[in-house]
Amino acid sequence: PLICDKIRHSLRGMKHVSKNISIAALAVLLAGCSGNFSSGINSAGKPRPDTQDAAKSASGQNEPRPKARPSGLNAASLKPSKAARTVEQFDTTSKEQRAKAVKMAVPEKGERKLGKTIGTLGDPTQPGFWLKTPLVNAPAKGRVKYPATGKSVAVDLIPIDGLKTAGSRVSLAALRLLGAPLTGLPELIVYRD
Repeated sequence: PLICDKIRHSLRGMKHVSKNISIAALAVLLAGCSGNFSSGINSAGKPRPDTQDAAKSASGQNEPRPKARPSGLNAASLKPSKAARTVEQFDTTSKEQRAKAVKMAVPEKGERKLGKTIGTLGDPTQPGFWLKTPLVNAPAKGRVKYPATGKSVAVDLIPIDGLKTAGSRVSLAALRLLGAPLTGLPELIVYRD
Protein backbone atom coordinates (compact mmCIF):
# COMPACT_ATOMS: atom_id res chain seq x y z
CA PRO A 1 0.00 0.00 0.00
CA LEU A 2 2.77 2.49 0.80
CA ILE A 3 4.47 1.82 -2.52
CA CYS A 4 1.15 2.19 -4.32
CA ASP A 5 0.60 5.58 -2.66
CA LYS A 6 4.08 6.71 -3.76
CA ILE A 7 3.37 5.62 -7.33
CA ARG A 8 0.04 7.48 -7.33
CA HIS A 9 1.80 10.59 -6.00
CA SER A 10 4.43 10.32 -8.75
CA LEU A 11 1.72 10.05 -11.41
CA ARG A 12 0.03 13.21 -10.16
CA GLY A 13 3.36 15.08 -10.28
CA MET A 14 4.13 14.20 -13.90
CA LYS A 15 3.12 17.06 -16.20
CA HIS A 16 5.27 16.58 -19.27
CA VAL A 17 3.92 14.90 -22.41
CA SER A 18 7.27 13.17 -22.98
CA LYS A 19 6.61 11.04 -19.91
CA ASN A 20 3.53 9.31 -21.39
CA ILE A 21 5.37 6.01 -21.63
CA SER A 22 6.44 6.21 -17.99
CA ILE A 23 2.87 7.10 -16.99
CA ALA A 24 1.51 4.09 -18.87
CA ALA A 25 4.03 1.79 -17.18
CA LEU A 26 3.19 3.19 -13.75
CA ALA A 27 -0.53 2.84 -14.47
CA VAL A 28 -0.01 -0.88 -15.10
CA LEU A 29 1.80 -1.14 -11.76
CA LEU A 30 -1.03 0.70 -10.03
CA ALA A 31 -3.55 -1.72 -11.48
CA GLY A 32 -1.73 -4.47 -9.59
CA CYS A 33 -1.96 -2.43 -6.39
CA SER A 34 -5.75 -2.25 -6.54
CA GLY A 35 -6.39 -5.83 -7.61
CA ASN A 36 -5.20 -9.26 -6.60
CA PHE A 37 -4.27 -10.63 -10.02
CA SER A 38 -0.50 -10.27 -9.54
CA SER A 39 -0.38 -11.62 -6.01
CA GLY A 40 -1.97 -14.99 -6.69
CA ILE A 41 -4.50 -14.38 -3.87
CA ASN A 42 -8.21 -14.73 -4.49
CA SER A 43 -10.89 -12.46 -3.03
CA ALA A 44 -11.20 -14.75 0.01
CA GLY A 45 -7.51 -14.19 0.84
CA LYS A 46 -6.45 -17.74 -0.14
CA PRO A 47 -3.83 -18.70 -2.75
CA ARG A 48 -5.33 -19.22 -6.19
CA PRO A 49 -4.85 -22.83 -7.38
CA ASP A 50 -3.34 -21.73 -10.70
CA THR A 51 -0.53 -19.83 -8.94
CA GLN A 52 0.39 -22.42 -6.29
CA ASP A 53 2.20 -24.75 -8.70
CA ALA A 54 4.08 -21.85 -10.30
CA ALA A 55 5.16 -20.58 -6.89
CA LYS A 56 6.38 -24.03 -5.83
CA SER A 57 8.25 -24.45 -9.11
CA ALA A 58 9.85 -21.01 -8.84
CA SER A 59 11.00 -21.67 -5.26
CA GLY A 60 12.33 -25.11 -6.17
CA GLN A 61 9.97 -26.94 -3.77
CA ASN A 62 8.99 -29.48 -6.43
CA GLU A 63 12.59 -30.29 -7.28
CA PRO A 64 14.86 -32.44 -5.13
CA ARG A 65 17.57 -30.34 -3.51
CA PRO A 66 20.96 -31.72 -2.54
CA LYS A 67 21.66 -31.68 1.16
CA ALA A 68 24.78 -29.96 2.41
CA ARG A 69 27.39 -32.44 3.51
CA PRO A 70 29.02 -31.82 6.87
CA SER A 71 32.75 -31.26 6.64
CA GLY A 72 35.48 -30.62 9.14
CA LEU A 73 35.14 -28.61 12.30
CA ASN A 74 32.46 -26.24 11.10
CA ALA A 75 29.86 -28.85 10.10
CA ALA A 76 27.40 -28.28 12.94
CA SER A 77 28.17 -24.66 13.76
CA LEU A 78 25.07 -22.50 13.82
CA LYS A 79 24.87 -18.82 12.96
CA PRO A 80 24.28 -16.73 16.06
CA SER A 81 20.86 -15.26 16.67
CA LYS A 82 20.16 -11.74 15.41
CA ALA A 83 19.65 -10.81 19.06
CA ALA A 84 23.22 -11.88 20.00
CA ARG A 85 25.07 -9.21 21.98
CA THR A 86 27.68 -11.00 24.11
CA VAL A 87 30.73 -13.04 23.16
CA GLU A 88 29.06 -16.19 24.47
CA GLN A 89 25.98 -15.55 22.32
CA PHE A 90 28.09 -15.01 19.20
CA ASP A 91 30.27 -18.10 19.80
CA THR A 92 27.85 -20.89 18.92
CA THR A 93 30.40 -23.70 18.93
CA SER A 94 29.69 -26.59 21.28
CA LYS A 95 31.98 -28.03 23.96
CA GLU A 96 32.52 -31.05 21.72
CA GLN A 97 33.51 -28.88 18.73
CA ARG A 98 35.93 -26.88 20.85
CA ALA A 99 37.49 -30.07 22.26
CA LYS A 100 37.83 -31.47 18.74
CA ALA A 101 39.46 -28.26 17.45
CA VAL A 102 42.06 -28.43 20.22
CA LYS A 103 42.60 -32.19 19.83
CA MET A 104 43.10 -31.87 16.06
CA ALA A 105 45.65 -29.07 16.56
CA VAL A 106 48.44 -31.44 17.52
CA PRO A 107 51.52 -30.83 15.33
CA GLU A 108 51.92 -33.49 12.63
CA LYS A 109 54.98 -34.52 10.63
CA GLY A 110 53.36 -33.66 7.30
CA GLU A 111 52.29 -30.14 8.20
CA ARG A 112 54.03 -27.12 6.71
CA LYS A 113 54.68 -23.81 8.45
CA LEU A 114 53.25 -21.04 6.26
CA GLY A 115 54.52 -18.15 8.35
CA LYS A 116 53.46 -15.55 10.87
CA THR A 117 50.49 -13.24 10.56
CA ILE A 118 48.83 -10.57 12.63
CA GLY A 119 45.32 -11.72 13.47
CA THR A 120 42.23 -9.58 13.93
CA LEU A 121 38.74 -10.64 14.87
CA GLY A 122 36.83 -11.65 11.75
CA ASP A 123 33.06 -11.57 11.25
CA PRO A 124 31.62 -12.71 14.61
CA THR A 125 28.40 -13.84 12.89
CA GLN A 126 30.34 -16.44 10.88
CA PRO A 127 30.51 -19.49 13.14
CA GLY A 128 33.19 -22.12 13.45
CA PHE A 129 36.98 -22.28 13.43
CA TRP A 130 38.58 -20.52 10.49
CA LEU A 131 41.36 -18.17 9.44
CA LYS A 132 41.01 -15.95 6.37
CA THR A 133 44.55 -15.30 5.26
CA PRO A 134 46.69 -14.34 2.27
CA LEU A 135 49.12 -17.11 3.29
CA VAL A 136 47.07 -19.64 1.27
CA ASN A 137 45.79 -19.44 -2.29
CA ALA A 138 43.23 -22.25 -1.97
CA PRO A 139 41.05 -23.50 0.89
CA ALA A 140 42.90 -25.92 3.15
CA LYS A 141 42.96 -27.45 6.61
CA GLY A 142 45.53 -26.30 9.09
CA ARG A 143 46.19 -24.97 12.53
CA VAL A 144 47.02 -21.68 14.17
CA LYS A 145 49.31 -21.24 17.17
CA TYR A 146 49.41 -18.25 19.51
CA PRO A 147 52.96 -18.20 20.98
CA ALA A 148 51.97 -15.93 23.89
CA THR A 149 49.82 -18.72 25.37
CA GLY A 150 51.37 -21.70 23.58
CA LYS A 151 47.89 -22.81 22.50
CA SER A 152 46.94 -24.12 19.07
CA VAL A 153 43.61 -24.67 17.33
CA ALA A 154 42.69 -26.52 14.13
CA VAL A 155 41.09 -24.22 11.56
CA ASP A 156 39.85 -24.06 7.99
CA LEU A 157 42.28 -21.88 6.06
CA ILE A 158 40.43 -19.58 3.67
CA PRO A 159 42.33 -17.53 1.07
CA ILE A 160 41.94 -13.75 0.82
CA ASP A 161 43.65 -11.28 -1.49
CA GLY A 162 46.63 -9.42 -0.19
CA LEU A 163 50.36 -9.53 0.32
CA LYS A 164 51.72 -12.45 2.33
CA THR A 165 52.74 -9.89 4.97
CA ALA A 166 49.17 -8.59 5.29
CA GLY A 167 47.10 -9.50 8.32
CA SER A 168 44.51 -12.24 8.67
CA ARG A 169 40.98 -12.45 10.03
CA VAL A 170 40.31 -15.05 12.70
CA SER A 171 37.01 -16.53 13.85
CA LEU A 172 35.73 -15.61 17.28
CA ALA A 173 35.73 -19.26 18.37
CA ALA A 174 39.37 -19.74 17.33
CA LEU A 175 40.57 -16.58 19.09
CA ARG A 176 38.83 -17.66 22.28
CA LEU A 177 40.46 -21.11 22.25
CA LEU A 178 43.86 -19.55 21.62
CA GLY A 179 43.41 -17.25 24.61
CA ALA A 180 44.15 -14.29 22.34
CA PRO A 181 42.68 -10.83 22.93
CA LEU A 182 39.54 -10.25 20.87
CA THR A 183 40.31 -6.57 20.39
CA GLY A 184 44.08 -6.88 20.04
CA LEU A 185 46.46 -7.69 17.21
CA PRO A 186 47.98 -11.03 18.23
CA GLU A 187 50.83 -12.47 16.21
CA LEU A 188 49.92 -16.00 15.11
CA ILE A 189 51.85 -18.81 13.46
CA VAL A 190 49.98 -20.57 10.66
CA TYR A 191 50.48 -24.19 9.63
CA ARG A 192 48.94 -26.11 6.75
CA ASP A 193 48.13 -29.84 6.96
